[in-house]
Amino acid sequence: MSILGRRGIHYLHKLNAASIPADLIEKGQSRVIDASLTLIRERAKLKGELLRTLGGAKATSTLLGVPLGHNSSFLQGPAFAPPRIREAIWCGSTNSTTEEGKILDDPRVLTDVGDVPVQEIRDCGVEDDRLMKVISDSVKLVMEEDPLRPLVLGGDHSISFPVVRAVSEKLGGPVDILHLDAHPDIYHSFEGNKYSHASSFARIMEGGYARRLLQVGLRSITKEGREQGKKFGVEQYEMRTFSRDRHHLENLKLGEGVKGVYVSIDVDCLDPAFAPGVSHIEAGGLSFRDVLNILHNLQGDIVAADVVEFNPQRDTVDGMTAMVAAKLVREVTAKMSR
Repeated sequence: MSILGRRGIHYLHKLNAASIPADLIEKGQSRVIDASLTLIRERAKLKGELLRTLGGAKATSTLLGVPLGHNSSFLQGPAFAPPRIREAIWCGSTNSTTEEGKILDDPRVLTDVGDVPVQEIRDCGVEDDRLMKVISDSVKLVMEEDPLRPLVLGGDHSISFPVVRAVSEKLGGPVDILHLDAHPDIYHSFEGNKYSHASSFARIMEGGYARRLLQVGLRSITKEGREQGKKFGVEQYEMRTFSRDRHHLENLKLGEGVKGVYVSIDVDCLDPAFAPGVSHIEAGGLSFRDVLNILHNLQGDIVAADVVEFNPQRDTVDGMTAMVAAKLVREVTAKMSR
């Protein structure tokens, strides 16, 4: 566990050792959480009011950063990703138009409500059960403001569970999920951590928050990963058969009969030649154009999405992976906004 991961827990243990009353700790934590949610609520309310005044938007992609890295099984660098992705989105080396012609400078296409202050909350000793609820509540606050739709910047992949949970609960039913990843992230409890980034989709499927889960780009999958996939009826598409599956995956139609489509993109779905700045480097992945073909041709109402597992600490090729993550955000935005 990293320094970021240990700090809050050690602080809580020190308070307990000092015989600080539990109710005092609880009240203090609640104030910090309330303040954190108030910031998200008020920013979302402001952005929603502005967009409704402008008019003309039925759905606006809305960035929400969740800088969480302590549930990673290897490196915790994804906690530092959201600001780097934002910086790359607006980098002057490229223009603000997506490949499908959406103009990101238009606030009706893309807006931003900031970050959930994950480390500040953990520094007060808040543990993961409660932290996951804070993330879910933050997503719901965004969704309460029409026409905002959450596009969440991770962070490690553990954030997908509280985000999908929030989306499903807020919409009142399950969604279909398109999950692009080198790994299925469906262990029952990886290394004893039920909130591990390697277990997020087990929590999602257990909770009934998804009807269909399609996992694309897999090339690091264990026996348990396959067994869990069969248990939950997951549609797993491995890279070893991608040439056979390509036509189907580039013509997906999802979301009919449920509350919409959720897209989850782990940057390591890409071959490391395209995105070296990830914690878990797995050769033999998707090309960037493969991913865009899947996204551009996807038929369905994308109600929320995330882009996760970019690790700035391993992005050694002049910010290359940051630009890749930003391009993914841009193109998902083009599919979400209307």
